This record gives sequence, C-alpha cells and structure tokens, in this order.
Amino acid sequence: MTPGRRSSTFTRLLRHGFTDPSAAERLLDGPELTPVRNDPVLLEALGATADPDLALHGLVRLLEAQPTPTAHRELLDTLIAAKPLRDRLLGVLGASAALADHLARHPADWQALVTYEPSDLHPGVEEFERGLAEATDPVTLRVAYRRCLLSIAARDVCGTTDVAETAAELADLATATLRAALALAQQNAPEDAAACRLAVIAMGKCGGHELNYVSDVDVIFVAEATEQSTETEALKAATRLASHLMRICSETTVEGSIWPVDANLRPEGRNGPLVRTLSSHLAYYQRWAKTWEFQALLKARPVAGDAELGQAYVDALQPLVWKAAERENFVADVQKMRRRVVENIPAAEIDRELKLGPGGLRDVEFAVQLLQLVHGRTDQSLRSGTTLDALQALAAGGYVGRDDAARLDEAYRFLRSMEHRIQLYRLRRTHLVPVAEEEQRRLGRSLGLRADPVAELNREWRRHTGVVRRLHEKLFYRPLLDAVAQLAPGEARLSPEAARERLVALGYADPAAALRHLEALASGVSRKAAIQRTLLPVLLGWFADSADPDAGLLNFRKVSDALGKTPWYLRLLRDEGAAAENLARVLSAGRLAPDLLMRAPEAVALLGDGDGGGLAPRGRAALEQEILAAVGRAENAGQGVTAARGVRRRELFRTAAADIVGSYGTETSPAEADQGALVDRVGAAVSDLTAATLAGTLRAVVRDGWGDTLPTRFAIIGMGRFGGHELGYGSDADVVFVHEPQDGVDEHEASAAANKVVAEMCRLLALPSADPPLLIDADLRPEGKSGPMVRTLKSYEAYYRRWSLVWESQALLRAEPVAGDEELGRRFTELIDPLRYPRSGLGEDAVREIRRLKARMESERLPRGADPKLHTKLGPGGLSDVEWTVQLFQLRHGWEQPGLRTTRTREALAAAREAGMLSAEEAEILDEAWVLATRVRNAVMLVRGRAGDTFPTEPRELAAVGRYLGYGAGHAGDMLDAYRRTARRARTVVEELFYAD
Repeated sequence: MTPGRRSSTFTRLLRHGFTDPSAAERLLDGPELTPVRNDPVLLEALGATADPDLALHGLVRLLEAQPTPTAHRELLDTLIAAKPLRDRLLGVLGASAALADHLARHPADWQALVTYEPSDLHPGVEEFERGLAEATDPVTLRVAYRRCLLSIAARDVCGTTDVAETAAELADLATATLRAALALAQQNAPEDAAACRLAVIAMGKCGGHELNYVSDVDVIFVAEATEQSTETEALKAATRLASHLMRICSETTVEGSIWPVDANLRPEGRNGPLVRTLSSHLAYYQRWAKTWEFQALLKARPVAGDAELGQAYVDALQPLVWKAAERENFVADVQKMRRRVVENIPAAEIDRELKLGPGGLRDVEFAVQLLQLVHGRTDQSLRSGTTLDALQALAAGGYVGRDDAARLDEAYRFLRSMEHRIQLYRLRRTHLVPVAEEEQRRLGRSLGLRADPVAELNREWRRHTGVVRRLHEKLFYRPLLDAVAQLAPGEARLSPEAARERLVALGYADPAAALRHLEALASGVSRKAAIQRTLLPVLLGWFADSADPDAGLLNFRKVSDALGKTPWYLRLLRDEGAAAENLARVLSAGRLAPDLLMRAPEAVALLGDGDGGGLAPRGRAALEQEILAAVGRAENAGQGVTAARGVRRRELFRTAAADIVGSYGTETSPAEADQGALVDRVGAAVSDLTAATLAGTLRAVVRDGWGDTLPTRFAIIGMGRFGGHELGYGSDADVVFVHEPQDGVDEHEASAAANKVVAEMCRLLALPSADPPLLIDADLRPEGKSGPMVRTLKSYEAYYRRWSLVWESQALLRAEPVAGDEELGRRFTELIDPLRYPRSGLGEDAVREIRRLKARMESERLPRGADPKLHTKLGPGGLSDVEWTVQLFQLRHGWEQPGLRTTRTREALAAAREAGMLSAEEAEILDEAWVLATRVRNAVMLVRGRAGDTFPTEPRELAAVGRYLGYGAGHAGDMLDAYRRTARRARTVVEELFYAD
C-alpha cells in the first residue's frame, strides 16, 4: 500500500466518524471485505452509525462467522444492494456490542432484518409469539428472544419507531416471553397446570407498556382452584409454576439470561406468599396496603395465563386504586417515598443517575401518577398505565398546562432515549450516564447529535433534566393537591384540615394564617381570583423553598391587595416568565426588600423580563440624570430631596431584588457561582446610587437657597466603603466636604454658605418618611468630630502638611470625589495623593503605629458578648483584617506600583498579588474571606432589615442568611463552620503579612 493511498483512506475514515482509522483501514483491507472494499455505499453507511469503529468490527465478526462462502457472499450482496437491511444491520452493530456478539454466535439471524413489510414495522404480541414459537427450552427461548430484540433495536436505531413505540414493543415482547415461559413451565409439570388457574399480572414499566431494553419485569401472580383441586393444592401448584416461570426467564445459561422477573410488588413483598387467590389479594389491599402499593397498581395489566382471572383481578382492584387519594396523608406519603428514593442514591452517582436522580425519569412518572390518583377518581380518561399517554390526558383535561405537558413529554422522551441507548450497548441493566468520552460520543451520535456529540449530549441532557426538575416540582408540590385529594365523593369544598397539613409539610409555621391569605387571594369567581388560583400553587412552592414561607405569602397578599386592581400586575406575573418567581424569592428572603417594595408596590414591575427595566443595575450617570431632572421639577428643596429619596428607595429595591435572585437562582438560571461578582455588583450599585442621591440633594439645597450659583465651589469626597465602591445596604455615607470661595467672595460668607449646605443636606436626607434615610457620616474629616464639618481646600492643605497622622493617610486611601464640583474634587485628590502614597513608602515608626492601632481596635471596639470568630468586621479574618493588610501594602508601595492606587479593596489585593507582595494562594484566601464577610453583612441587612456585623441568633433569620449564602434547610451549622474555617485561614495569612516584619 502506498503512503499516498494510506493517507487518503485515513482522512476519509476520519471524515466518516472513525476514531481509530488505522484499525478500521486494516479491517477494510482484510479478506472478509475484499469484494466491497472500495464500495462508497459501505463507508457512507458505516459513517452514519453511532460508532463506525464498533459497526465495522461487528460486521467483520459476522462475516467471519458465516458457515459457507455462499452465506458469506449472500450477506455481502444483500448488504450492498438492500438499503433497509444495510441501515438496520449496521445501525445495530454500531449501537450494541451485545447484539453483535449474538449475531457472531448465531450468524444466520441477520436475516431477521431483511423483511421490510408494513406488518414488520410495528409488530405486536402475536407477531412476537410467532417469533418465540419454536423455543423448546430456556436456551432456545433466549436465542429466539434475542432475535426478536434484534428487530426491535434495528427499528429503534434507524428511527422507524420512536421511543414510546420502542418501549411498547419491548413490553409486548416481554408479554410474549412470559407466555412462552409459562407454557414451558406447564409442559414440564402438566399436573400442576391442571390443578390451578394461574394469571400473571404485569406491573411497573411492563404493565405500563413502556419497558426498557434491560429491566426487571415486575409481576404479581394470582391463582384459583380448578374443579379437580382444593384451594391449598391449587396455590401450591401455582407457586411451583410461578417459580419455574421466574427461573426460566432469570437464570443464566450458555445464552445468558433474558431479564429478572421480580415479584416483590406483591402483598407483603418478599415476606408474603408468591401466589395468592383473588380474595386474598383483595383482603390485603382493603386492610393493609400502603399508599405506594396503590400507586404501583396504576400499571397493573394481565399479560399471561388465565385471561379471565387476570381481568377479574384488575376489575376487583381498580376501584381501590382510585380511592387511594382519599387516604390520610396521601400526598405526603407519595412525596416522602420520592424523597427517600433520591436520598438512597449514592452521592457519587446522583449526578449521572438518569432514572432516579433529581430531574430524572422517576420525577416525571411520580408527578404524573400523583395527578392521576388525585383526579382519576372522577375522570376516567386519566387512567392509563402509560406515562406519556397519561400526561397527554392530563393536559387534555386541563389538569396540567399544555406547554408544561409538551415540555415534560419532550424531556421524558429524550431521557428515555438516552436510557435505551445506554442499555442497548451491553444489554445491561443500568441507568447511569457513562463517564468515558468514547461512550458519551457513541451515545450522543446514536441520538443524532453529530456536530460535537459529547458537548451536545451533556448540554441537552442537562437542559432536559432541568426542565423535568422545574416542572416536576411545580406539579408534584402543588400545595392545593392535598386539599383536593381530601374531597369526599360528590363534595365540592376543600378540606381545611388537609390544606393545613399540606402547608405544614411545606414549612409554614402558621397554616391557619396561610389558609386565610389563600382564601382572601383566590376565593370568588372574578378574573383576578382565577389568575391567583393559577399562580398560587407555583408561588407557594417557591415560598416553601425559602426559610420563611409564611412571610413570603403574607407579603404577597399585601402586594396583591395594593396592586390587585392594577391591570398590569397579575398579567405581569402570569405572562412574564421571570416575574412571578423573582417576586416569590424577594418576598420570602427577609424584611428589607419587601419593606422597600411595600412603600411603592408598583416597583414590582422591575421584576419582569420585559419593558419594566429589569433587575440590571443602572449606572451612576443615568441615576444622576433622573434624580437631577426630578429635583428640577420640584418646587423647593424638601420636595426635591423627597423625589431623590424616592428614586433611591426604588433603586435599592432593584439592587436587593437582583442580589436575592442571583443568590437563590431561578428555574431558568442557577445561582450566581461567582460570589465576588455578586458583592461587587451590590457595592457598585449602592455606591453609585448614594453618589447620585447626594448630587441631587446638593442641587436641591443650592437651588433653594442660592439659585443657580453657590458663593463657593463645593465638592463631596466619598470615604471608607463609599469611596471604595463597596457600600452595603445598611451603610452610612462616609464623606468629607471641601469648598473653595468663588472669585471675589468673602471667605467667611463662603464658609457660612458651605456649612449651611451641609447642615441642610444632612437634615433633609435624615427626615422621617416612607423612604429609608441616608445618614451622612463626616467623622473621617480632620480632627474628627471636633473639627469643622467643611473646610476650604487651603485649610485641608495646611492641616495635612502640619498635623496629619498616619491613620488619616490610611483613611485617605479610600477617598474619591463623588458629587459637586469636579475640578475641585480633582484638585483635592491631587492634594492627598502624596499623603496616601508617600514617596519611598512608610517609615518603620509609621508601620508600627498602624499595627498598634489595629491591635487596639481589635481589643477595644469588639462589642461585649460578641463571638469574635463570627464577627465579620472586627473578628479574626474579618473585613478589618483583610482591609488593613491591603492598605498597608498601598501605603508602603503605592508610590511605586500604579495598580495599588485604587480605592477598591479587591482591585488593590489583585494588584499586590501581581506585584509579588503575596502569593496567589494567599491572595485567594484573603479575597474569599473578604467576599464572604461582605456577603454575610449584606445577608443580615436583607434578612433583618437592619445592619449587623454578626450572624443572627434567631433560627429563622439564621436559616434565611444560610439560604442566601447557598445553604439548604438544616445546614446553618455548616454555614457557621465554613465561615469560621474561611476566617481562620485568612487570619493566618494576615498574621504573616501584616504583623510579621
């Protein structure tokens, strides 16, 4: 073979999807494929399979197994000439190594794929019975079963049948197999066959006509005596027949096994008798059966044995199934069972579990079955044992939204298709998505994902499980289902007791109050009440996901009472996907956001994803423009500042709502993974809003007292967290004021005007009103509280030149002009730069003084009784530790490192790391601690409605802080441990960097 030809073939094979072109080239050049080596039809067909390498290898093995040259030639000729056979055979070989093994052992069975008639496309039980008719023992039954399975798999992988049709065919094949196995057992013991009437009832997926390729076949056996036998003799005979039937199907032979027959769904499970009479079954279900056993009976279907007895069994037990929803704790029992299933999944497997994991197949099946059991009592159209048929009936009857049903249907079909193809490969019972990339590639290609099979498979899989998880929770946890389930036959009102129980299960501490709110919101025949009845089941589930569902529901009632007559309110919640969930999260996350919303409920429009502006923060320029325009329309300073504070309240709500939604996550987007980004967004948004509010207040006060021009230039300098763009929800505005007399204006007059402006700004921003106050704190000015509130630029210059202390240089690191005269603000910055970034850095005396001040602050300022390890500001590893460490870097090296000349802590920390002042690991530890401490402070303000530097002690408030930080119910202790651990690591770094010489 010439190198050129090899290169050309190698490239062609790669293009057709082969992953091992060298091995494929050798097989194509081998003796088995010599006659068709260069036929493009073969290569195209191989390239269309899920795994071309596997298909080619299986084809060569099949050809090698042909008993004669004539058989070999017949297979090759048919393969090239007949496209249906080619697609079917190669499709199976490329998807199933197990069926390739079968064909290699039984090389004539490929001919089962040749027939391509309409009757062959959708075979039923009768056709499969004919296919199994020649079986005379368990071994030949397995061979015949595999031959039938081969034809099902061929139709499946070629797309002739969809996933539901494939599952139905597998159930029909199982039915035919159970009948054949029973016939073999009866032939083996004709005296037992004569002594009893035995019926086999299929349960589970076989009973539901939706079987997998490899699955336990769940059954229940029922028997009656014949005229020639007593009941005891009949039961013994039936038990022997049933046991033999199970062995025929389950035992491993030279041809493997078919599938396990599982009779554990019978009364009393494996502890009960294998076979019972109909009256015994009926007595058990009437007296002893648990809720899940009635749920299992939804899928009961007679499939083998005495057909009349099988039908009598179903007819006798079906009425009990549809009374199950009247049982006490029915919904709670079903939910508990589902949770128990999830909890029993090994942690290492839960993310790969297609069937049982969150968002898996079982979620769809449980939700559909719950709805069937509740509503199927009065609506017989819902009584199908097949999941997709039942889902369609639920949608047709209005019990499930059509869009929800369509999305669930699509997701269920995709997940079942994944399950089928995973099992088909080795014909092994598994529901785990494979980890190996080559297996994921085969799986993705088998589902038609060809561009980037692995990436597309994982994207589609996660998308569909996300859909199932969201919709399952929406349906499964509909809190009014329990009340509906308690309706007595013919009774039209809800049972308050059942509704209370359901609310308690969802975490409501005061179910009686919750019921009153529900009644007020949803009673009546108005359009408003009808929409509320649609919204409330979903909202209640979201409230239940919070630490305080009661507060969420109460707040929702308050907002609805305030806005109920507004035409856009309920329409927004109903029609805009994000609005309802966002509102539920905001109303149940704590006090701050609901309090801000209640003062102007129309701000709920911000929660939508349409034209309401959304939750994206607005920049300082846009905020300042709006506030200044509102001030310009006001008649006096009081009205102007009121307008500015109103904008501030609305924008604080926007910021808080965005923070809550980002921290909790929603159905359409997970919680924000980057905690630092959340902190930065809040800090920037609140700081910009404070700056814009101060600018508007300044304009209002100046215009009211002096018209267009103040006798002195005036600037406001942000300090502390304000200057650092790191304000929290409860932060005061740390500032210093600077002015400079206008040309020709007396300095005394200018100073009086500046002081009057400051006093009036502080007064107007602190006035009691419906809007939260903005407190101005000027204690970081020269001489602190003893010094004048406002100074001229020259006075600042003189003070700093003569009297400035090292702590003041440190405080000036965060100084940044935020409002007023921009030129004056710039000159103030130029004045202080040499103080905060001293040339040649700090002297050793100054460094010692900073360390002394830090140690004194730690010992004197920590509140009495506070746990230092949980104090986010002054405790070890808290904000003060990180900020003083970063600020020491700035004071020592800011003059030579431009990156350190920033007012923002995280930016300065990153610059210090880039400059090699600390390692990447140390920087990450400090950054994580600072972000976490800031998040805790924000959480405390959101939850309690007032600022705090430590974790709340009240359990619900602590749980709400945990929920904001990503911890589920019952994990507050984990949150505190994580904080202590993070702070402890940070303190170790601080002691090394801040205190060490």
